[in-house]
Amino acid sequence: MASPTQFPSWQALSKNAQTLRQRELKSLFDEDQGRFDAFSIKAPQLLFDYSKNLITEETRKGLLALADDAKVADWRDRMFAGEHINRTEDRAVMHVALRDQSGEPIMIDGEDARPQIERELNHMRELVSSVRSGEWKGFSGKRITDVVSIGIGGSNLGPLMVTEALTAYQDDTLTTHYVSNVDGFQIAQVLDRVDPESTLFIVASKTFTTLETITNANTARDWFLKGGGSEDSTKQHFVAVSTNVKKAVEFGVAEENIFEMWDWVGGRFSLWSTIGLPIALQQGFEAFEELLQGAYEMDRHFKEAPLSENAPVMLALVGIWNRNFLGYPAHALLPYDQCLHRFPAYMQQAEMESNGKSVNWAGETLEYPSVPLIWGEVGINGQHAFYQFLHQGTDIIPADFIGSVKGTVDVPGHHDALMANMFAQTEALMKGIDADQVRADLKAKGMDEARIEEIVAHKVHRGNRPTNTLLMDKVTPRSLGALIALYEHKIFVQGIIWQIHSFDQWGVELGKVLAAGIQPELAEGQAVSDKHDASTRSLINYYKQAKQQ
Repeated sequence: MASPTQFPSWQALSKNAQTLRQRELKSLFDEDQGRFDAFSIKAPQLLFDYSKNLITEETRKGLLALADDAKVADWRDRMFAGEHINRTEDRAVMHVALRDQSGEPIMIDGEDARPQIERELNHMRELVSSVRSGEWKGFSGKRITDVVSIGIGGSNLGPLMVTEALTAYQDDTLTTHYVSNVDGFQIAQVLDRVDPESTLFIVASKTFTTLETITNANTARDWFLKGGGSEDSTKQHFVAVSTNVKKAVEFGVAEENIFEMWDWVGGRFSLWSTIGLPIALQQGFEAFEELLQGAYEMDRHFKEAPLSENAPVMLALVGIWNRNFLGYPAHALLPYDQCLHRFPAYMQQAEMESNGKSVNWAGETLEYPSVPLIWGEVGINGQHAFYQFLHQGTDIIPADFIGSVKGTVDVPGHHDALMANMFAQTEALMKGIDADQVRADLKAKGMDEARIEEIVAHKVHRGNRPTNTLLMDKVTPRSLGALIALYEHKIFVQGIIWQIHSFDQWGVELGKVLAAGIQPELAEGQAVSDKHDASTRSLINYYKQAKQQ
């Protein structure tokens, strides 16, 4: 299998990078007043500006040639056709099917999956209507007021991020809580805030054996029974999202309240499925449908737009450029909307679990870096935390700035102040300020020359730090769906170019297997295996001894 480094396009880009490392972003703008128009794309629900990256038209042509050499369009079509592109698990990758609005058959493994998808959507719609209307009653006859979603990873982060992002659109019908951490502190806090008579629990686990989820679910069930519930009334207070009907029923979930999952939907891409039940309950089913609609619009754009005008493709290619040709080790996500405060954590999982791999399709060690470190925080807060590092640190960290034209809540003066900061930060990171500018500024303020020379170097900002800007009209269910789908397709494109399997996560499994062996050893009187290394064995023994004191 030919490495992408052997593609003519890769080699041409490597040469182009050597030239551009000597250039300054601000000079590229000085030379071309039409740069924004050339390097921005109006996509469904958002504007994507990538002009503040160290690229030229030659670079873009090279990146598009790389996409052609890697057969990105062919792989995209294979994904949408339901082929088993998740080859290590021999599965299709069809989260896009969950939001398909075309009405056409969705063929997966020789069968039309649309009836299954519509059946589960209707199942969700019925439950949401019953709970939100008050028809669904708890064991004492009270209506449901609180929903507790118990899951972890993709079964938690997606719904949590979306419900937080859409807080401005929710009413007071229900309050949704999330439990993911097996640390008892989290579930204890949640259970302290809810009433067993009026709480509905959603247990989300594909196998219904996930350690963290089942531990929390059992704790919730015990709490419910101690709070007046009975074994029989468990069916009124617990629903499940799982493929393991037998175990869910044994737990106490009525079979008609078990929602199906499919192995062609990866956990970190599953919020569009029945995993999104907490979203639909909190926001109402119409908002959930709007979320799906926004994602579908981005799917169509990804399928149909020429690669040069394709926002997910260009977002991915610019990321490849910054990571593999300019050598930047990390990438920051900086939303300038408080409602998107969980978006960096969600995308951190999506990108790093998908493309945090070190072998190619053939199992050979990669000779180039794959996914950069993904991290971030709400923009304004970050300015007073880590932006010092972004502006003057020794590493250059490309960043995505995500904002909106209108705030979700209209408080006079606030949104303009927020967005002024966002626009200023991308300009400052690009332009910087040189020593002559610093000297002139300090001299104008009356500082003497000796003092100026003492501090001038400390105030220099080198600039030349790349950013993307993604600008929505407003954060709504529809625009949020499009934003998430944009990044999902970015992940796909980068995985194809890096020739890695983006849709498995074997790196998550080893620690879980070892933890299952260690947990029994933590019980009093149990021997600690001598198969552990000296450090792990000693830490376990120290923990056990300290617990007894």
